[in-house]
Amino acid sequence: MAKQVKLGLFAVVVVVVAAFAFVNAASSGGVSTARNKLTLIAPAAPGGGWDGFAREAQHVMRSDGIVNNPQVVNIPGAGGTIGLSQFVQEVGREDLIMVTGGVMVGAIELSNSSTGFDDVTPLARMADDYSVLVVPADSPFSSLDDFLAEWTVNPGGNSIGGGSLGSIDHLLGGLLALELGMDPKSVNYVAYSGGGEALNSLLSHTTAAGISGYNEVRDQIDAGNLRALAISSEERLEGSDVPTFIEQGVDVSMSNWRGFVGPPGISDEAKGELLAIVDELRNSEDWQAAVERNSWIDTYQTGEDFTEFLDEEVETAHQVVKELGL
Repeated sequence: MAKQVKLGLFAVVVVVVAAFAFVNAASSGGVSTARNKLTLIAPAAPGGGWDGFAREAQHVMRSDGIVNNPQVVNIPGAGGTIGLSQFVQEVGREDLIMVTGGVMVGAIELSNSSTGFDDVTPLARMADDYSVLVVPADSPFSSLDDFLAEWTVNPGGNSIGGGSLGSIDHLLGGLLALELGMDPKSVNYVAYSGGGEALNSLLSHTTAAGISGYNEVRDQIDAGNLRALAISSEERLEGSDVPTFIEQGVDVSMSNWRGFVGPPGISDEAKGELLAIVDELRNSEDWQAAVERNSWIDTYQTGEDFTEFLDEEVETAHQVVKELGL
């Protein structure tokens, strides 16, 4: 059976000085509401998965008239825990939501953070996606077998770039190592705070390979700048010719989820309004088109279902961190 981890896990806390650049909640002439001025926090640098997710939501909310003036603010660092630590200070804010996902679950676990999902208001799980192992188009590695043959004997000399330490990118590298009988700690993983930086390192040959969300690098694959060696889905994605790890004899699969949480201490009425906005977003034809365009899988959950899912994710994160020795 394939090793399945529906998580993007682990991030180490780094010392970062970050300004909490929230859009002012107050508008001239009165206090803003979620419907007229909603701020979406993407706890990552521009160019990455959470940023792209937030901006897709922003576009649909605006174009469909769900929210009059949605804004996206980036707060990068430490697998989203820097953004989380500042987000939880916005107690009672009714015009604010934050993008979250599997990466943050692992980051909280690995950092032993005192702040977690108990400190926010869970809203919804929206979609899952998959990671792809890529190399530059001019790489000597033309297939997964080529790369793994060299990587297993010289992991230090064949670095892999990706998202923050402990992210789904990092986790996939660790699980590949375990599956191949390697020590996960031998993997020369180079972490970047955003997908744009990771892509640049790969295209400039700073790293030998990269692991990233498929939708984040698909344009580069289609343009012929990157060569996709394998994707972490159990089966090939519809409309894609990228082979899976499983079909190439590597018994590993993994998915990542993305969703929204609200600030702590909001009223039931405010939570209901945020849930209504998220529900309208999910049911929009434009959002469903975005899901298809980004090769996401619609896994919409709210209420107790989402809360139970979060509890399971936190427990799984604890177990996987222990297994990988990170």
